[in-house]
Amino acid sequence: MLHNRTHRPATEEPSWAWGNSCAGDRVLDVGCGTGYLTRILSPVVTRTGHVTGLDPSPAMIGHARGRAPANCSYVVGAGQRLPFPDGSFDLVVSSLAVHHMPREARPEALRQMFRVLRPGGRLLIAEFRPPDGRLTRRLAGLLSGPAMRHDPRDLLGTMIPDAGFQVEAEGRLPNLLYHVRATRP
Repeated sequence: MLHNRTHRPATEEPSWAWGNSCAGDRVLDVGCGTGYLTRILSPVVTRTGHVTGLDPSPAMIGHARGRAPANCSYVVGAGQRLPFPDGSFDLVVSSLAVHHMPREARPEALRQMFRVLRPGGRLLIAEFRPPDGRLTRRLAGLLSGPAMRHDPRDLLGTMIPDAGFQVEAEGRLPNLLYHVRATRP
């Protein structure tokens, strides 16, 4: 079954998702799923930019390709084996995908994201965060499964700086999300 997040209008997508992208940027969305975020980023980077979505699920990529704007393309692949040349992107985003990667593959995925970013390129990762209260945290974990059972700081640990990134900001976002924004020096 495809998880389809296309029901929200673009104007409801928080600006953090754009990752300070601008016209002409080359963006990679690791774990793009149905391509929802790539379609949000498409008009931000304009026709002079390009957004590439990568996901290990051929079904998800097929769905994304069926809705792709002209400046978006999609590739079946895994975050720990990015099939792109070094320094080929200005921005790498990963929204609600890291927790799906096998634990042992996550450090390599972050190193690959670092590799494909140009110097000065930006990384933006968003993950679920559990609710604050003990009871609501337990309930959310029971209803949502493993995605909401972790603290994103534990999920990501030191992998981002260990991969070579300089963390610029991190913190809570609305709707039970947590983000990390970093730069490749």
